[in-house]
Amino acid sequence: MTQEARSAAKEAGNVAKMKENLPSLDLFEQDALQGFANMAQQDLALPFIRILGQLSPQVNERDAKYVKGAKPGMIYNTVTHELYDGVEGINVIPCYYKREYIEWQDRGEGSGAPVAVHDATSSIINDTTRDTMGKDRLKNGNYLENTASYFVVICKKDAAETALITMKSTQLKASRNWNSMMNGLKLQGKNGLFTPPMFSHVYNLKTVQQSNDKGTWFGWSVSKIGPCTNRAQYEQAKGFADSVQKGAIEAKHSKNDEKSEDTPY
Repeated sequence: MTQEARSAAKEAGNVAKMKENLPSLDLFEQDALQGFANMAQQDLALPFIRILGQLSPQVNERDAKYVKGAKPGMIYNTVTHELYDGVEGINVIPCYYKREYIEWQDRGEGSGAPVAVHDATSSIINDTTRDTMGKDRLKNGNYLENTASYFVVICKKDAAETALITMKSTQLKASRNWNSMMNGLKLQGKNGLFTPPMFSHVYNLKTVQQSNDKGTWFGWSVSKIGPCTNRAQYEQAKGFADSVQKGAIEAKHSKNDEKSEDTPY
């Protein structure tokens, strides 16, 4: 046997030995959650699910935020950078709904984080004036965005993950339609008709091209699939809804994320 052959055989033996010594799934399960003791919910990033537009940095090959294969109209996860086909859409279980007035400074000013987040019941919207761009301006120069937030569980074949979908401006119509769809559900129970929990059904969210006199963009189209038939996903959605309601999970809005959409006012 030549020296090269002996070296190749030795290397193959080392690889086989390494594979034999790899940790098993049983070991991973045995040591589950170790190392996470000091990690709280506020230490995690809740993904935002965005629609990519023509001006999104993810579709620009010269931009540092470019994502290979990204195209306008696709759906994008801001944390995992996963792309979804906008025509096929994504299946989600809506868990919790919240509408707020988010106060922003103009792009390029400030930190990119909201100046303040006002509850939908606030009267602050009455203190605004609509400017020429259709933005509701406060006297301090900041503007308010009427924002509908949906805390959801994204359903996949072999897994599910939590995320946040926001709808504002031109997408508030889609939001109202989705709300009516969910609120209009009625099931026959032993005590008569009842409205099931928000997280009882699965919905498909696709993207469609929309336009007005200010431009063309991609928006949301929502359709109902049917009742949730996966017990594990249902329990996950229920737990997620409970955590959001108790204030354990908060949405961290950022203009850096908003740049992935180019919806005109």
